[in-house]
Amino acid sequence: MNPVSHVPGEWQRWISENLTRGASPEVVIQKMVEHKFDLATAQAAVAAQQTAEHPSGQSSEQPSGQTSGQTSGQSSASAADESYVYETPRIQSSGRVISTSDRDVHVVVRSERPVIVVFDDMLSADECDEMLLLAQSRGVLRSTVVDPQSGAGTVDNVRTSFGTYFQRGENELIARVEQRLAEVMNVPLEHGEGLQVLHYKGGGEYRPHFDFFPPSSPGNQRHLANGGQRVSTMILYLNDVPAGGETIFPQISLSVVPKKGAAVYFEYCNSQGQVDPLTLHGGAPVTQGEKWIATKWVRQHTWGG
Repeated sequence: MNPVSHVPGEWQRWISENLTRGASPEVVIQKMVEHKFDLATAQAAVAAQQTAEHPSGQSSEQPSGQTSGQTSGQSSASAADESYVYETPRIQSSGRVISTSDRDVHVVVRSERPVIVVFDDMLSADECDEMLLLAQSRGVLRSTVVDPQSGAGTVDNVRTSFGTYFQRGENELIARVEQRLAEVMNVPLEHGEGLQVLHYKGGGEYRPHFDFFPPSSPGNQRHLANGGQRVSTMILYLNDVPAGGETIFPQISLSVVPKKGAAVYFEYCNSQGQVDPLTLHGGAPVTQGEKWIATKWVRQHTWGG
């Protein structure tokens, strides 16, 4: 029987209840392993739950943990640094401005480990409005997560957004934005998946997770066969959110507040195919208003749709 690398909602509640009762993290992890959870997944789930309940400087709205493998938590952060080899970032690693063929984009925050960059003005206000209207006119459906065993998309309460996809170069706006993102992310345009626009209503969230596909999960093989592993992500904020909705990185106590036109970039796969567990991230619950974002994922090789 393959180790389980997905933590369902009932197990997340079980972790929270046992930690609240005073059970040691080691005992909780051991019990999960006895129930056939992958050790790294159990460690990550427990550490993310601890961070959610004791955020240590993060927003109190941080959701509980949902991971797909690899270690996490304060004690394992250094272990992650030792096992994951940080190379020269794909993205420009210095300077306040990244110039593209149609726009200068301003950097406001950088992190080296993991590689994270926050931008102030990736999109204009008009581009945000137009993309949001395009998504609304197309209609959005409940978002899914990848089942680690079958690879099928399944609805799970760890992710409560609604979304739609645009094909690469589907219209003038999408083509223009994708070209800009390819230049900023320093990757071939053909390596990018289609832009996904997501809508989070009040209370909507995406609990901490990884964007890469853990190779140990059987269901991920068909996704890896098309373009290889995901290597980086760009999240674009299409509106201002009155409260909540931050993009959170629990392992490093970083919270990015959504701002219309801004963006956050992070990369997590090196040339050796290693993936960075410090990029565990999530979308905190929207506590006032709503949140609209667009996400661009990039693969190792050409992605065929």
